[in-house]
Amino acid sequence: MEQFERIRRDHRDEGLSIRALAAKHRVHRRTVRQALASAVPPPRKTPEREAPALGPYQEIVRAWLRDDLKVPRKQRHTARRVWQRLVDEHGAAVAESTVRALVAEVRAELMNDTSAVTVPQLHDPGKEAEVDFGEFRAWVDGVWVKLWMFCLRLSASGRAFHVAFANQAQEAFFEGHRLAFEHLGGVPERVRYDNLKPAVVKVLFGRDRVEHERFVALRSHYGFDSFYCAPGIDGAHEKGGVEGEVGRFRRRHLVPVPRVADMAELNELIAAGDRTDDGRRIGRRAETVGEAFAVEAPWLRVLPAEAFECHTELSAKVDTKARVCVRQSWYSVPARLARRRVTVRLHAAHLEVLDDHSRVVASHARSLHKGTETLDLDHYLEVLVRKPGALAGSVALAQARAAGVFTETHERFWAEARRRLGEGAGTRVLCKVLLLHRNLSAQVVAAGIDAALGAGSVDPEVVTIEARAAVDRRHRPAAAVIPISQARGAERPAPTLGGYDDLLAAGGDQ
Repeated sequence: MEQFERIRRDHRDEGLSIRALAAKHRVHRRTVRQALASAVPPPRKTPEREAPALGPYQEIVRAWLRDDLKVPRKQRHTARRVWQRLVDEHGAAVAESTVRALVAEVRAELMNDTSAVTVPQLHDPGKEAEVDFGEFRAWVDGVWVKLWMFCLRLSASGRAFHVAFANQAQEAFFEGHRLAFEHLGGVPERVRYDNLKPAVVKVLFGRDRVEHERFVALRSHYGFDSFYCAPGIDGAHEKGGVEGEVGRFRRRHLVPVPRVADMAELNELIAAGDRTDDGRRIGRRAETVGEAFAVEAPWLRVLPAEAFECHTELSAKVDTKARVCVRQSWYSVPARLARRRVTVRLHAAHLEVLDDHSRVVASHARSLHKGTETLDLDHYLEVLVRKPGALAGSVALAQARAAGVFTETHERFWAEARRRLGEGAGTRVLCKVLLLHRNLSAQVVAAGIDAALGAGSVDPEVVTIEARAAVDRRHRPAAAVIPISQARGAERPAPTLGGYDDLLAAGGDQ
């Protein structure tokens, strides 16, 4: 293009002939004539070349690659294997690079690339949402753990809700829906899923599924429809919004890897990320996610008056150590329930144990690790009164100390009781004091212990009296102090005995 411009300029400004222009610019006179005829050079002609070395084998290669479509993906021809077979079986004298180019061309023809083309979609507000679980890692209480992030994303506005769970079990799946709908303040008309086990029991032909009855109850409770994507990679493209959202949120808000004390702190961090994302823009949209959601929110269906019961009920037998095993982790219950069968309500983040009368007798946060023990010291107090020697080395005491439940005040009382009464009797006294926590608050019991120690006593009855006195002091209304100058009696005249004298005079006359 630049050379044509120079030729045309010299012809225009200097009036050079075709021969002179060809000599000056060292080109053929045909090129000069083309430059003078048009400022745009003519397109170059690509010579049509044949592949004499590979020509006789092209149909063979096509047949091999066509047959590959019917065999497992891991046992299909590579370009190198095609070249090796041509050389070994047909004696072809051809370069591997030439075969590689042919294999790429034939595969593009056979795969029909139009099947991978996606069609842009228009999403009406309130019509649809997508759900998925995503895996991530975090440091929780100093331990490196694998966690799962539930994500529900509205297709129209792009507003998404995220929450972390220790697993992707059914109770976490249901709890994620409940929290997401409450966070959004409504329910979309339809939700897209892949074939998650908490929802789908069996994948049938096409879009048909055998659904879990509990998932049907969840869907009926909130009044939305479900849509199941095709299995495999093709199904991932049918809910690409949430697939991309999980990765985007993970890179944006979970890098660097979070370090938190517990799951509650982690979910607060994730909630802060959701609030931050309200200000972002998706692609070239003019409005932010928060602004788009403000338009979509009125189109969501109204939440039901009551939340869905997301827990799973299990039956477990208490062992001789007053523990139940739930999902490969152990949790304590009151010792009186040993060797009996109890009901466990398993929630996403905690569990409750119920006795025969459907009363909650124990509640624990769910463990993040398999094979662990979560023990409550209160569940073993009746046993420790009879076996005081078992307290010092017990797992329940170690966990109570680590959780800050067994405080320095308890340690001082125990040490003083053992010094005065001996190991066994001193520990029994401590257990009786710990039983006060069932009816009184920790602050009140601590005040009772301090008062008893201040009075030089380790008697549990004294601790009880002082603790109840502390309760009375807390609930007793403070007496109002009124200055004497403001009292009503300050304006009254001083009393006199004149009235008494009048009574005596009246009596004397009678």
